[in-house]
Amino acid sequence: MKTFQDYIETIDDMTHRRQFEEVIEWINKNYPDLDRVIKWNSPMYTMDDTFILGIDSAKKHMSISPEGKTMGIFKEEVEQAGYSQTNGLFRIKYSETVDYDLLKKMIDYNVEDKKGYEKFWR
Repeated sequence: MKTFQDYIETIDDMTHRRQFEEVIEWINKNYPDLDRVIKWNSPMYTMDDTFILGIDSAKKHMSISPEGKTMGIFKEEVEQAGYSQTNGLFRIKYSETVDYDLLKKMIDYNVEDKKGYEKFWR
């Protein structure tokens, strides 16, 4: 798998595929300077070769991975949005609405926090 499109084409359910594509398109539109890469067979956004956000599709949800530090900061907001979460990611069921304001806050935080950062992960 080399491109986001290659990844998207692996999502068999067309409704899920469209919702996943909507999130990708929103990120691309609002963050045109972020690089789109596939690492470990997963779509990721990077800035200056450092991780900003990962997004994966599963059978019933998409996972958004902003890293543990960011999840810790936004833990309560993720709970308020009604999403399930772990220390490193949260899940948006395909039956749920995407909270783009929350997604924007997380991406903005990572972009600002990781300026000048020289490693891939924190």
